[in-house]
This record gives sequence, C-alpha cells and structure tokens, in this order.
Amino acid sequence: MIFENLKMSWMNIIHHKMRSFLTILGIVIGVASIIALITIVKGATGEVTEQMSSLGADKVTVQVQGTAFKQGLLNSDIKELEGLNHVSGVSPTLSGKSSIVYSKNVMEEISIQGKNQVHFRKTEDLVEAGRAINKLDIENKNKVVLIGAGIVKELFWGKDPIGEKMQIGGVNFQIIGTLQESDSYSNESTNETVIMPYTTAMRFLETKSISNADIYMDDSKYSEAVTSGVERVVHQAFNYKDEGYSIMNMGDMISSINEITSMMTLMLGGIASISLVVGGIGIMNMMLVSVTERTAEIGLRKALGAEPKRIQQQFLFESVFLSLFGGLIGLLAGVVIAFLVCSIMGTSFSLSASTVLLAVGFSAGIGILFGFAPARKASRLHPIDALRSN
Repeated sequence: MIFENLKMSWMNIIHHKMRSFLTILGIVIGVASIIALITIVKGATGEVTEQMSSLGADKVTVQVQGTAFKQGLLNSDIKELEGLNHVSGVSPTLSGKSSIVYSKNVMEEISIQGKNQVHFRKTEDLVEAGRAINKLDIENKNKVVLIGAGIVKELFWGKDPIGEKMQIGGVNFQIIGTLQESDSYSNESTNETVIMPYTTAMRFLETKSISNADIYMDDSKYSEAVTSGVERVVHQAFNYKDEGYSIMNMGDMISSINEITSMMTLMLGGIASISLVVGGIGIMNMMLVSVTERTAEIGLRKALGAEPKRIQQQFLFESVFLSLFGGLIGLLAGVVIAFLVCSIMGTSFSLSASTVLLAVGFSAGIGILFGFAPARKASRLHPIDALRSN
C-alpha cells in the first residue's frame, strides 16, 4: 500500500509539471541560498583566519608608543621577557629609513629594520639565498645585512649580491643574504627593505630603545599565562603607566574572529531559511488546492474502503516529494553558485556535510510540516460529502 501511495503521489506531481515546479521554486531558492551563503562566508572567513594565523597564533606582540620618560624597551627588558616561563624566544624590532649606495648607484628612503635570529627561525621562507642573522651577529654587533628583492633588481641586476659590500647611511655593511620576493602591495612587503642585527641597528639608528617585540610561546595553550607575564614585565618597565605601550595576543584575536564568523554564518543561514518557509507555504497552498480538486477522488477511495491514514499518507508523500526535489535542485544550484563566487574571490571552496544535511533536512522538514494540514484535511473528508461535491 505504501508503494501504491508513493506511485500515486509521483504521478500527480508529473501530471502537473508547471504547477509543481512553481511550487518548489521557493524551496530551490531557500536551499540554494543557504548552501551558497554559508559556503562563501566560510571560504572568505577561512582565508582571513588563515592569514591571521600566519601572523602567529603562538605569539604576543608588544608595541611601544613611549612616554616622556621612556621611549621604548631596553635590552634588559628583552632579557627579562626571554626568561618568562613557556617563552621560546623574543624577537625585537627597530625601524628606520636611510639611503643605500652600491657602485655609485643610490636608492633613497629604504626601510631599515633591526631583527634577531628568532625572527628568522619563526618566519618561514624569508631567506631567498645566503644565510640569516645568527646569535654571533647579535652579540658582536656585526655590520651584516640581508636585502630585499627590489634592491637586488635595482642595484645587482645579473649579479650575485652575497658577499658584496654596500654603504648604508655612509657606513659599510656586508651582504650575507637576500629576502624572498613578497607582494609589492602588501603592508608587510620586504622588497625595499634592509634587515640587520638589532644590536647593530640600535647603534646605526642612534637609539637605546626598542619599539616593538614579538614574544613567542613554546605552546599556544599557555597564551593567558605568557600574556600576563609580558604585561607584568612591560608594566614594570614603564613605571606602571600603561599609556606608553599596547599588548596584542594573536591567539585571542583569532578566537574572536572565529566567534564573529560563526555568528555571521548562523545569521545568514537564518535569513536564507526564510525562503524555505515561504516555499513551505507555497507547498501548503498547492496541496490544499489539490485536495479541493480531488475531493471526488478522495470520496470514491474512502467509499471503496481506503483508510483515512492511507489518504493522509498519500498527500504527505506528495508534499515531501516536492520539498525534497526542491532541496536537491537547490543543493546543485547552491554548489555551483558558491564555487563560481569562491573562484572569483580567490577563496577556498569547501562544502561541509553539515551544511548539506542542514539544507536538505530543513527542506524535508518543511515538506512534512506544511504538508501535514492538507493531508489531514483530505483524510478527514466524509465520503458522502466528498462524492456530492462532484
């Protein structure tokens, strides 16, 4: 009997092709919207999270604005930060501008950065050729540098710069390495940058203070403890005045971004679900019309002994068929839309099973929910009244 009901439901849908298509259109739009929006948002937010993670979820950054009495961190402060529990290394940074000269060719306003060996150990694929700054360079304040790809092209075209000497601000430095070419439009571009040991940079830039430091943890699970330790050291260094510096925990920022994106995904899914509700109302409307059109048929079946639950089952199957077909078409449409948009945006395309189950399950639920009332109405028709209505 169930098979017969399924067959009759299917035949009725096929018999009214255009009406059936218009009925499931709301379901198609709703499911396609859920699939496309959630997938696109996940791809975009995943890209943002990945970029944030590449900056270091395992580090705490101290940025110094300075006060009237203290302009930045001292070497003694860096040593104290290195001594904190669960700290695997501290990378101080000094920045400035200067002109560079090689073989009478000059480049003006080049970024000069002071770094240490920790920066190169923690930053992957930074060195193109040659070697990085090491601990001996820091201790001996060696006059050695690594130069960016833009400088190599400008001053050393067709020539290996490693081992060559160049003047920076009138002082001779030996080139020990070159940096990987980076995106020219990025704020983090190193193409026009010279990196030297930070102890050498302190002397070269004529400063005793450090404006920025990255504190790396041996495990990000100790983030809270390390951040508290860093705050204690820096707060003490600035005589308990917190207006001279700021501390940023990258792990906390990534967690906050993940929370915000999860809320956005739920919100967009909820908005798209409104289309499914509208589609469900369309199914209910069609099923009520179908009950009215087939009143005589229902009366005849009941007069021949059909049980009310069999009548109800047939109409319920019909509404579920409509919603499931709409869900499957919407799923395909949503996947295609999401793939095209992700390709245009340059973000990763990843369709999760939970998203598919949510969309298709919701559409099936809509069919049952909005198909129940018309099915119940059909099953409760009195056979004599139904036959008279013809």
